[in-house]
Amino acid sequence: MKFSELPLPEPLQNGLADAGFVDCTPIQERTLPISLSGKDVAGQAQTGTGKTAAFLVTLFTRLLKDSPPEGTHHPRALILAPTRELVVQIEQDAQLLGRQCGLTIQAIYGGVDYMKQRDALREGADVIIGTPGRLIDYLKQKVYSLKQIEMLVIDEADRMFDMGFIADLRFILRRLPPFDKRQNLMFSATLNQRVMELAYEFMNMPEKVSVTPEKMTAENVEQVIYHASRKEKFPLLLGLLRRDGMERTMIFINTKREGEYLHDRLNANGFPCRLISGDVDQKKRLRILEQFKSGELPILIATDVASRGLHIDGVTHVVNYDLPQDCEDYVHRIGRTARAGAQGKAISLADEDGALYLEAIEEYIKAKIPCEWAEDELFVTDFKRVARPKRAPLPSRGKEVRPERGKTSSRQKRTPSGKGPETAAAAAPRQQPATSQGAGADEAAPAKKRRRRRKTKPSGEGQEQQPAPEAATTG
Repeated sequence: MKFSELPLPEPLQNGLADAGFVDCTPIQERTLPISLSGKDVAGQAQTGTGKTAAFLVTLFTRLLKDSPPEGTHHPRALILAPTRELVVQIEQDAQLLGRQCGLTIQAIYGGVDYMKQRDALREGADVIIGTPGRLIDYLKQKVYSLKQIEMLVIDEADRMFDMGFIADLRFILRRLPPFDKRQNLMFSATLNQRVMELAYEFMNMPEKVSVTPEKMTAENVEQVIYHASRKEKFPLLLGLLRRDGMERTMIFINTKREGEYLHDRLNANGFPCRLISGDVDQKKRLRILEQFKSGELPILIATDVASRGLHIDGVTHVVNYDLPQDCEDYVHRIGRTARAGAQGKAISLADEDGALYLEAIEEYIKAKIPCEWAEDELFVTDFKRVARPKRAPLPSRGKEVRPERGKTSSRQKRTPSGKGPETAAAAAPRQQPATSQGAGADEAAPAKKRRRRRKTKPSGEGQEQQPAPEAATTG
């Protein structure tokens, strides 16, 4: 089926032609006739098969056919996504396809431009694309309203559950117009029982459309796995990089600390790369992604924050330096390559820990991953060593830092003479000239008693009061 055969508005047809969209993918061919008729759809398809264009075409068609209410600036369509990177990707696609539609599109996500996004919402936007957290923040401040939403789209709904966004998602959905007053679309790579329960609760009798083949992974991805010990993984990775000449490669790891160590080792051995993880500043993450997309950066190391929704053309290789603990993440990781009919290769390195996850992954994808045994020549031994990043020291709890003997704590107040308060008080009697031997004894007695009380029990039990010494008579 071609897009020109669908009953689409002329501005949208022009946008599709400018973007080079001619033939529909299987998920688009099956969902667009249903969604363009106004029915709700819950679609399931592999990553990289065109789910984003499927719901954007329906969204623009509905908004262009229905005229907006007069005198309002509130959003008419809402697209929810689990990650910031996915929001940015959807916004770029929406701006491309809807260039001639005359609709205002605004991305809302955390990490950047808090006041700028807030002002843009106040001025009014037709389509909002955002993550749940920042949307709820502005909603509680009454920056915008959801009462005029005509179209709702939930992308990667299963990821919403995995990342703990389900409570925030329900908070937003309960403030929308009734489900029969809006059109609802849900697309994801997997539609499990939890997702379908959400669909039946907040959607109007959705039609489930699935184009997932028997194989969970894309057919154009060549998969291979190498078994290597934890110490042998990096020498093997260097050998693979040198042998295959990977032009644009994504390397996935499970933890940020392991990613930092791998980042330092690859850069030290002549393979420039950058790392993105969940706690990297959003502006920095976007800058790194742009460098990778443009080809300026050949290798990108990432945690699973980048395993979904990112459409980066020309990714030739995906390397699972750590096998994922969640078998679904394996499908999304290798889906970064071989997108839109291209060819790609997915290489996995299984160490002592990763081998424990291999059985679940193969059961999930319903296929055995071909195994290759690396020859000795493939292991690089003359690489440069770097130190592993040290862990940040944990703050001590319940322990008070005491100053060393003979030193004054910075918390103690110091007298003008430079001595602590207790030292100055103890030294004061010595500085006063004694008029008589008896008077000097009377003044020194209280100081002695204070020093003795410190050495005894706090209750003071068992102490006998010392009589004041008699004054010496002078002959």
